Amino acid sequence: MARKNTKQQKEFVFLPLGGIGEIGMNLYLYGFGPARKRRWLMVDLGVTFAGPGEPGIDVILPDIRFIEEQRGNLEGIILTHAHEDHFGAVISLWPRLRVPLYATPFAAALLRAKLIEQGLEGDIPIEEIPTRAKLDIGPFHVELVDMAHSIPESNGLLIQTELGSAFHTSDWKLDTTPVAGAATDEKRLRKIGKQGVDALICDSTNAMRDGLSPSEADVAKTLGELIANAPHRVAVTAFASNVARLRSAMDAAVAANRHIVIVGRAMKRVVQVAEETGYLPSGYDILSEDDYGHLPRETVMALCTGSQGEGRAALARIASDNHPRVSFSRGDMVLFSSRTIPGNEKAVGNLQNKLVDLGVDVVTDRDALIHVSGHPRRGELEKLYSWLKPDILVPMHGEACHLEAQADLARSFGVKSVVTPRNGSLVRLCPGPAEIIGEVQSGRVYMDGRLPVVAGDGPVEDRRRLSLAGAVAVSVVLTSKGDIVAEPQITMIGIPAATANGILFADVIVQAIHGALDGIPRPRRRDSAMVAEAVRRAVRAQVNAHWGKKPPCSVMVTVV
Repeated sequence: MARKNTKQQKEFVFLPLGGIGEIGMNLYLYGFGPARKRRWLMVDLGVTFAGPGEPGIDVILPDIRFIEEQRGNLEGIILTHAHEDHFGAVISLWPRLRVPLYATPFAAALLRAKLIEQGLEGDIPIEEIPTRAKLDIGPFHVELVDMAHSIPESNGLLIQTELGSAFHTSDWKLDTTPVAGAATDEKRLRKIGKQGVDALICDSTNAMRDGLSPSEADVAKTLGELIANAPHRVAVTAFASNVARLRSAMDAAVAANRHIVIVGRAMKRVVQVAEETGYLPSGYDILSEDDYGHLPRETVMALCTGSQGEGRAALARIASDNHPRVSFSRGDMVLFSSRTIPGNEKAVGNLQNKLVDLGVDVVTDRDALIHVSGHPRRGELEKLYSWLKPDILVPMHGEACHLEAQADLARSFGVKSVVTPRNGSLVRLCPGPAEIIGEVQSGRVYMDGRLPVVAGDGPVEDRRRLSLAGAVAVSVVLTSKGDIVAEPQITMIGIPAATANGILFADVIVQAIHGALDGIPRPRRRDSAMVAEAVRRAVRAQVNAHWGKKPPCSVMVTVV
């Protein structure tokens, strides 16, 4: 790691390994001490989800090799809340770190439920801490502060050291009526600002949007009206972790004398945990999927997983008519009470089109106020700046455009120092000046089935190329004198049968093979590797000449 400052003085630093320059895969490190003896605190350990550009991959993890090599200096991991992009990598990566793991009751309960589902009950010790807790973790004094979000118990963190302090917002918004969970603690934030905070590390997701976010209570009102007036079945799909949204839909169902049916494992898990931790009352009469088909259409309100178009989730299976117990009929209504995560637009669009083809009335947040974001708009950011009065602003949780939008807003608001790092940037917070002082290894790791594969390595890149241009496999058998024994064997995957002129591609490839062999003197054909490379190049060139694409080509040369 290259550094500008080589003096062995104590420093308070910030180091993102995920979550900056992207939305998702949040992993943030705070360090204290001299460069070679820093103690570290990890905030969150999340995943992101693969898109069409990562064929065969569902989940992407942060590359933790930097902190894994220093795990003896890692004091602990604290989870701000239980969204997958903040805690979804814990089960996969904690065994490589094995340090104390701190979580508030709701996050701890959800994590335990996931461990049980995977047959790993008790494998990860969780130190459960209350909301608004104050605790010492190594050289860091950490205080949890209530921040409203789209899940209960989203916590901002005041992290104090002997050199200075930072306020890490995590995900948040201003909402005085959040339905489930606490409102953002304005009183405590103002007091922190009066005491003084050096750096604000702040959510940037909605930094390009003016004004203030609507309240979760506004969504509850709209859901109530739509569910009450629906002529037949109504289904609500939302992020399973959005307990407030689930509660609003369930309350609306009760008010409309509808039965509540939950469809999807993740949503059942969250409802169970929310009841256990007191964020959902236990009095709801929730029916199973087995009851669904026996209920009159006008008396059903179903909560379904799959708002992001996930192929294996409940809603996609229902739309494809392959769910064993749940189906929709013409005139039913589906409310998409969520936003589409960037990268999922095509999957969600395909899902909605399938539902429309079934005659289902699809309602999204473009049609009615049935979703609000859990992240702050510019007006909310300005209020937080005015409460905390930070000397330093570090935008986090956002793509480049979001980060720069918040940076510009903070400068215009008068924040003295704005630092805009990316994943792997080491930022000195204290003592000043605040600046990027180095870079460390960071990146992405694909979970390829059960195997972790570093992004850029072979398998996923190979699959991406196959999806674009198919593949060709060639087998050539030569005598020891360099004569070809028989016609080459060819296998084509994803290659058109014939050229635009009607010539079979198999014939094009055979001609290319013979042409390559004719160009090699017989004595030199004993070099199998050289022959294979010549054939590979010739095949790709000829296919490209007729098709305009160069498929990957593997060649096996056998000498007998």
